Amino acid sequence: MRSAPRIPLPGPGRPRKRGGPAGAGRRPTATTLALLMLATLFAVAGPAAAARVTTAGNATAVTRSGDTFTVATSGGAAARIQLARADIFRIWLSPNGAFTNDPAGSDLAVTTTFGSVGATLSDAGTYWRIDTAAIALRINKTPLTFALYRADNTTLLWAESQPTSWTTSQTTQYLNRGADEQFYGTGLHLGEWALRDKTVPVAVSNQWTENSNASPAPFYLSTNGYGAMRNTWAPGSYNFGAPTQLTHNESRFDAWYFAGNSLKDVLNAYTDVTGKPFLAPIWGLELGNADCFNASNPAYTGDHNRLRHQTTPDVVGYATDARAADMPSGWFLPNDGYGCGYTDLPAAAAGLNDRGFHTGLWTSTGLNNINWEVGTAGSRAVKTDVAWIGGGYKTAFTGVNQAVAGIENNSDGRRFVWTVDGWAGTQRNAVVWTGDTHGSWDAMRWHVPSIAGAGLSGLNYASGDVDGIYDGSPKTYVRDLQWKAFTPAFMTMSGWGAVNPSTGYNDKQPWRFADPYLSINRKYLQLKMRLMPYMYTMSRIATDTGVPATRAMVLEYPQDPVARGNLTSSQFMAGDSFLVAPVVSDTSVRDGIYLPAGNWTDYWTGKTYTGPGWLNGYSAPLDTLPLFVKSGAVVPMWPQMNYTGQKPVSTLTYDVYPRGNSTFSLYEDDGTTRAYQGGAYSRQRVDVTAPNGGTGDVTLAVAAANGSYAGQLAARDYEFTVHAAGAPSGVTVGASALPGLTSKAAYDAASTGWYFDAADRSGTLWIKAGNHAVTSAFTVTATGLTLPTGTPVTANGPIPQANWKVVSVDSQETAAENGAATNAIDGNSATIWHTQWSTTVTPLPHEIQLDLGARYSVDSLTCLPRQDGGVNGRIGGYEIYVSDSTGNWGTPVATGTFADTAAAKTVNFTPKNGRYVRLRALSEAGNRGPWTSAAEITATGTPVP
Repeated sequence: MRSAPRIPLPGPGRPRKRGGPAGAGRRPTATTLALLMLATLFAVAGPAAAARVTTAGNATAVTRSGDTFTVATSGGAAARIQLARADIFRIWLSPNGAFTNDPAGSDLAVTTTFGSVGATLSDAGTYWRIDTAAIALRINKTPLTFALYRADNTTLLWAESQPTSWTTSQTTQYLNRGADEQFYGTGLHLGEWALRDKTVPVAVSNQWTENSNASPAPFYLSTNGYGAMRNTWAPGSYNFGAPTQLTHNESRFDAWYFAGNSLKDVLNAYTDVTGKPFLAPIWGLELGNADCFNASNPAYTGDHNRLRHQTTPDVVGYATDARAADMPSGWFLPNDGYGCGYTDLPAAAAGLNDRGFHTGLWTSTGLNNINWEVGTAGSRAVKTDVAWIGGGYKTAFTGVNQAVAGIENNSDGRRFVWTVDGWAGTQRNAVVWTGDTHGSWDAMRWHVPSIAGAGLSGLNYASGDVDGIYDGSPKTYVRDLQWKAFTPAFMTMSGWGAVNPSTGYNDKQPWRFADPYLSINRKYLQLKMRLMPYMYTMSRIATDTGVPATRAMVLEYPQDPVARGNLTSSQFMAGDSFLVAPVVSDTSVRDGIYLPAGNWTDYWTGKTYTGPGWLNGYSAPLDTLPLFVKSGAVVPMWPQMNYTGQKPVSTLTYDVYPRGNSTFSLYEDDGTTRAYQGGAYSRQRVDVTAPNGGTGDVTLAVAAANGSYAGQLAARDYEFTVHAAGAPSGVTVGASALPGLTSKAAYDAASTGWYFDAADRSGTLWIKAGNHAVTSAFTVTATGLTLPTGTPVTANGPIPQANWKVVSVDSQETAAENGAATNAIDGNSATIWHTQWSTTVTPLPHEIQLDLGARYSVDSLTCLPRQDGGVNGRIGGYEIYVSDSTGNWGTPVATGTFADTAAAKTVNFTPKNGRYVRLRALSEAGNRGPWTSAAEITATGTPVP
């Protein structure tokens, strides 16, 4: 049963934390929160309904000055079009005809000109047209509206459906919506990232619940091939319906537009104007840990008697624990501005440094001591807090800028700032995270699309506290850590979650668990450390192009109709090679994994699948994250280590999945300083040439590294693991044959050579290519290598719930709680259908009949039991029917009995065509009473006429 959101307040046994509304880890007082909510609601809704709505009227003339065009109107308003580049321009509509009030200034758009554009202006009768090499912008005369086309003046990108209108407090633009146009963006939106038919708040609320916005950005992009950023600090709301209505709470319209041939092009242009994502220090990609270690401070608002948290240097004990547990982790935030403060920060920072950890601080009040904290004490990171920057907008933006300056003005280190309440442009300065959230399956469910979707606003570093800061369990912790290890930045927030709610669960550091959780945590943190050169290269790509490391499927597969929408919002690409499909419920089976066209290799087993299509019934016990590698991938890996710099990268391994021609360009620098900005870095390219299938030669061409940096090794050993179905006839490095070895033990002992292990992940060719100078090129060839044959996946996938309806239900509890049957098909596992219990109880059996909205060949049904901790109503015996008519169900397509557990239950059956599905609960799994409940009911199938 769903309860109202909990707002934890300070009190006995619950310390206050920072980082949320009063810190993502900290809540404001109830009064403050209520006032903030009211202010935000008034700001977003505003009194516009009662105000007079005005438009510009007709366009009467256009004048030009260089690449700036000004449109006069019959209503006294004026519009200014500023061309920054052939594919980038700004439209500024001023109701009073003056262009003096620009509240955003240069904060959001930091680069507004890229040289002369060389545009032309022509009069086409009903409209004027501005042409560049990339676009044609129409200025329609009667009334004034705008429409954007590609340079052919035929391919429409967007068109206003009616004139932009304004009141004294709001301005709204109205756009026609394409028949299949999809929208993305709006910042760190909490929930699904495909936004068609959704209304999204572009406003700070500090609620951190699904469908709110943790770090809003007044930016969106469209599959039509453009993006738009409103140049404003004013809150707003975007309704991506038909027409699309884009509103901000100010009496002016000011927007930048970015045209491109792909979503990646648009992100590149957007971040050309608003700033590229910053490049974090490489240790910032390691796991971070935040907690108060100065609890004895009289001003601290939490438990003053916390063991091992009495003075700040106590943090060194936790660092020692991590290393004793052989656990990778890279940095600590060992203080809390909410009365925690710190003692002997230099000693704490030095002790952490000795153990391979970096030190940061968070603040609730400002940065009064940051010059000393960074310059003398050795701190290198800042986490801003809502008690200071929780007003959002310009206040938060300024606070982040101050934190960046505090780090970079007092050291040679790079900016590494965490914040909530970001805005457009925050990508150039800070990590954004989802705020004060709970450790639960449901929160994990909506975190996956939230973090993947943030990249569609150019936010390369987006995160959420591992297992939240409240509640949680060993299972939810492990599952959350697994997939977040494949995002660039992640952190635990310890000390505010439950303490010892179950055996082996102590705070939220990954090393403070019992097995099997301890070992699973170690497995994924170690894997991330081995993948660090790949992850770091992906972050540099983000800095160069604006394309994030964590990618919604649509970024890599924009033409795939399935990848464009929320059917794939429960998975993401980690860079261009890894497909990650998190498990976000208490189950050991993962259904509904979508594999786009091509071949995909199971990272753990080596089994290869061929898409496009759906993979259901994937075995995913607690220690297994569904993880697939795209064919053609070339993945650089370090030796195993617990922190960056623990050992030299004397051997670089490339994990290769050959098929066709592919390439990878490894990026390297010193990892900590800003010297890379002056060119102190290197890139080394690896090209793979392979057959598209069958047997043939596979060539691995390693180019000479281009560039240098402090600490660069002059030479290193190169190893390759090449995934194949059969052994080669030989392996050469250049013209020299490598010796073939007869066992893995012999291979491990050798300095050069090769060995094919048929039992290793369905076949792995191990190659030691010897030591090579990084400034020299060399080629490895495996002759006659047999590539794996992919197993085709099914075309059947999840049936979209958007058009589902409840046709009939025999019982539902709506008097004492919201147990309505529609909760079983709302996509939210926190809500449930529950049969009546507060009034007359209807005896079993119970049933629900569903209209799928169209006809499908249905082949499975999944029932997720309630996930709120309750157990009554779990379905035991069941029958499932599929039919074209609710008047004639025929015989069941499946019958059976579900186990009395909280795990999702999937029933596969022979496909049957129909529009309607009926689920009958014949008994209650635990025989507790005559009830039935379900959190979610889903089905798979394919559309049929």
